[in-house]
Amino acid sequence: MSAMANPWTVAVIIGLALVTVLTRSLFFISSKPWKLPLWAQRGLQYAPIAALAAVVVPEMVMTQGQLIHTWQDARLFAVLAGAGWFFWRKGAGQAVLGTIIAGMAVYLPLHLGLGW
Repeated sequence: MSAMANPWTVAVIIGLALVTVLTRSLFFISSKPWKLPLWAQRGLQYAPIAALAAVVVPEMVMTQGQLIHTWQDARLFAVLAGAGWFFWRKGAGQAVLGTIIAGMAVYLPLHLGLGW
């Protein structure tokens, strides 16, 4: 392969960039205000926590593709601490940030200190 990019590859990259810019700027190009339906607004409120759960939950309960089989795992105690914080705060205010901080405050000493 030469150092020069294939013209087809360059064309595809430019095309994808144009499509991305166009679809993301439709909200700015339009002269009419955009209003999402109430059901969509309500659904988007749960997107960050759903994404966080999709990334974090498998890591909390599995190791190397297997379920955790010992209680001496720092992640289990971190999950309990985080869940305890969340339910104590009843989901109010900065509940997600507090949940992460509470979980990490338990996880780090157990993982780094005890080697769990």
